[in-house]
Amino acid sequence: MPDMSVLVVDDDPVIRRMLQLSYESEGFRVTTAADGIEGLEALRTSPPDVLILDIMMPKLDGMKVMRELNADDELRGTPVILLSAKATSLDIELGLKAGAADYVTKPCDPIELVERVRSLLAKTG
Repeated sequence: MPDMSVLVVDDDPVIRRMLQLSYESEGFRVTTAADGIEGLEALRTSPPDVLILDIMMPKLDGMKVMRELNADDELRGTPVILLSAKATSLDIELGLKAGAADYVTKPCDPIELVERVRSLLAKTG
């Protein structure tokens, strides 16, 4: 996937760095943000090909970011993979109903997440 970009929005600096290194090592351009407000700013400044979005974050949580995305004509089509420790079937169902293309529970295998992004890009590209 040459020249594809990923935005990772997660309040955990260890997860952000781990995912950044995983995607960069596979040739993706990566931007990171520490909360939903930073994430929306990054989305509006330079929309990524895929958004990896944590749900539980301070300032603006992932579900509120999803609502903002869905309300924005320019960003509405951005593919989103929700990444969360919330792992019940109801949490997953709510995330997918909110418009996420995929839902991955933490802890996750970064290589599996790279593969999910590749698969998502192949479907949407």
